[in-house]
Amino acid sequence: MSKVTAAITGVYGWIPDTVLNNEELAKMVDTSDEWIISRTGIRERRILKGEGRGTSEIGANAVRGLLKKTNTNPDSIELLICATTTPDMQFPATANIICDQVGLKKAWGYDLNAACSGFLYAVTTAAKMIESGTIRRAIVVGADKMSSIIDYTDRTTCVIFGDGGGAVLLEPNSNGLGIQDCIMYSDGAGRIHLHQKAGGSAMPASKETVERRLHYVYQEGQAVYKFAVSRMADVGYEIMTKNGLTPDDIKWLVPHQANKRIIDATRIKMNLPEEKVMVNIEKFGNTTNGTIPLCLWEWEKQLHKGDNIILCAFGGGFTWGAVWVKWAYDS
Repeated sequence: MSKVTAAITGVYGWIPDTVLNNEELAKMVDTSDEWIISRTGIRERRILKGEGRGTSEIGANAVRGLLKKTNTNPDSIELLICATTTPDMQFPATANIICDQVGLKKAWGYDLNAACSGFLYAVTTAAKMIESGTIRRAIVVGADKMSSIIDYTDRTTCVIFGDGGGAVLLEPNSNGLGIQDCIMYSDGAGRIHLHQKAGGSAMPASKETVERRLHYVYQEGQAVYKFAVSRMADVGYEIMTKNGLTPDDIKWLVPHQANKRIIDATRIKMNLPEEKVMVNIEKFGNTTNGTIPLCLWEWEKQLHKGDNIILCAFGGGFTWGAVWVKWAYDS
């Protein structure tokens, strides 16, 4: 009997309508279009505006589009994992809210938080459940409303992040396609460089935490950049060498869209040309868990059955990892 793997059989992305470009940001904080582009490669990002609109809206729109596009019966979905750093609320899980909003009545679901690596962690988790025979159909959502935790008076963070996300459908495959291997890491010592100080059980929300602006992303840019460049590049190279893959074997590198310089460092370490790298950071910014599914969604028409694709990410925690996928279909 052939080995069962989990294959991505559909992808869909969703982004808000509101565009926040560099020129508009320069009116809000001491920065400029040139400064932002030279350091990040970002020209604009999308923002989800409106009272009561949370990450579940991004995820639900992505899942609705995915179900319709793949002609999938909602009752056939057994699991939904939502990778997010910005859940609608502490509980219930945003995954539960998404299931309710899109009519997934027979699926169980939960949230997974591994910062920017969360989507890869979630895909790996769902894939193992499919490989074991526990479930047959799963949806993994990667979505974030980063604007909800960004301080727009802090130019070191507000220029980087945007809102958006996507979803993928995972199903069993016995033809050698789908997810072939994954390598995941974490190092909690890195938390001091990138975190959200208040709002958790260690420092619950209070008048003081709000006044001190402790509910926003805190990032030590240079330290995070140094770790991200080495770790994301190293794990991309590691998954290639572990599996005997050469640069010629790789059709696409799908890196987390954190910073153009980090993406370039990863590509160079893996000895891949620019034309093999998916990059859309210039128009979406860093959507955290949304970056990789948004790339797959945008490039889907260029993906072909059997293509070797490497997904790489690095995030707060620190967390990082890579997944080797053999694409399962021609769009």
